This record gives sequence, C-alpha cells and structure tokens, in this order.
Amino acid sequence: MWKDRNISTFIACESTYKEADTVLFGAPFDGTTTFRPGTRFAAEVMRMESYGLETYSPYLDRDMEDYSIFDGGDLELPFGNKEKALDAIEDAVKTILTDGKRPFMIGGEHLVSLPAIKACYEKYPDLHVIHFDAHTDLREDYMGEPLSHSSVIRRAWDFLGDGRINQFGIRSGLREEFKWAAEGHTNLTKFNLEGLKETIDSLKGKPVYLTIDLDVLDPSVFPGTGTPEPGGISFHDLQGAIKMMETLDIIGLDVVELAPHYDQSGASTAVACKTVRELLLTIQK
Repeated sequence: MWKDRNISTFIACESTYKEADTVLFGAPFDGTTTFRPGTRFAAEVMRMESYGLETYSPYLDRDMEDYSIFDGGDLELPFGNKEKALDAIEDAVKTILTDGKRPFMIGGEHLVSLPAIKACYEKYPDLHVIHFDAHTDLREDYMGEPLSHSSVIRRAWDFLGDGRINQFGIRSGLREEFKWAAEGHTNLTKFNLEGLKETIDSLKGKPVYLTIDLDVLDPSVFPGTGTPEPGGISFHDLQGAIKMMETLDIIGLDVVELAPHYDQSGASTAVACKTVRELLLTIQK
C-alpha cells in the first residue's frame, strides 16, 4: 500500500519502506472537531516546514541521517465518513506492524489515535498508553456521538480497561470525566507531568503506545490548535519528558491536533516539527 519513495517527506525521512524500521504517515482527518477545524492540513504543512530544522538534535546527541525512517505520505481518507476513515487508519497501522515496523502517525484530530491504538493492542495485548493532553477526552459521547476527539481515550479504555492509560497535563474536561478517572479507570495527572518518571519506570519492558495532543503545551508556546487551553506546559517540559522515554519500548505513537493556519507566524508548526524530530530520535534503538 506504500509507495517505495515519496517526493515530499519530513526532513531526513527518505528511506525506502523496505529499509525502514519506523514508518511516518499522515492521517488528515478532522471530521469530529468540536471547536476550530484545520488539523487535516498538519502533516503536509509540517513536511514543508521541517526543512527549517537541522537533522541533528543537541538534546539527544543523535542525527536523523543515521537512521532508516520512511515517510509514507498522507493516507487517503474519505470525507464525511468517520467510520471508513478510522478503518483505513487501522488497516494502515496493522500493515506496518505486520511488516515488523513501528507506526508513527501525524494527525489530524485526536480521534485518529483510536484505530492506531486498537491495531497495536491487537498485536500487543499487554499494551499501555501514555497520553499527553490538555483535555481529558473521557466523555462517553459528545452531543450523542460516541466517536469524537472528545471521547477518544474513553473509547480506548473500552478495550484496554483499567490501569492501562496514563494521562498527563490534563486541565480541561467535564466534572464527570475527572470523577470517572479518579475512580481508578485511568491514571490522570492534572496540570503538569508530575509522576511521569515513576510511570516510565513501571512500564519498562512493556509495550507502550504514546499519544501526544500538542495542546498539552501552553498557548503562548503553541497557539496553532483548534482548542487552545491556557495553563499548559512549556516546550522545555515536553522535551525533557520525551528524553525520559528513551528507556521505554514504544511500539507505536502519534502527534496530533496541530491546526497550522491558526498561527500565521509558523511558530506552532515549528514546535510540532521539532517535537516529531525529537520523538523520531528518541525511539531509535
């Protein structure tokens, strides 16, 4: 299903599919966005803007030129049919996993994480999730719709169950969502990343899916998103957290919710690109 090479790629992600151990791809879907749409454009804008970065990370002392990473481009997702879009994402992730590679998805709204997590869970039944976000995403439904970017983590809980989901940076949601999490259904940390190291230590040797909603960052750092929420973490906080995850067995991951056109300065896209670069380098073994 993947072309052997693409003309437009994220910086240094120019390996062939066969050679690569990590497959980057875009999921341009924002059909259930509850406030401002536009995340469907994120991956393509990030590819272009990524060339403002260097391939070398001084944070990690690693260079992307030293690794085999394939950018498969954006999936072709049907407009107006979220079920078919989610099925297409799930099929793509299953193919990547079957071929012995690691999927790295760029969204898109946060609902695109659900089929990716599901595909990873089917291969790794002991899967645990680490979730960075401003929002709980634990609603049972949004205006009667159970499939929404406001309910993506609740839908993942449906098959993962209690004790498998670790949430950080959360500072927005319904009272009922916080109460439901506090009943032991998820491990939720409000406002910041406290306890992340302990969580990482407890998950060593276990398969982990990492999902980062970039609105976990404060809007002063990252205004280019559909649902900006004041009170977030800094880029330095996020970078430090990413570096801590070097010891984890991250078998799949995503970065979602950049809506690039709400930040005409390009700063939000630069933040998203640098986050992806650091993650790509962190997960290399």
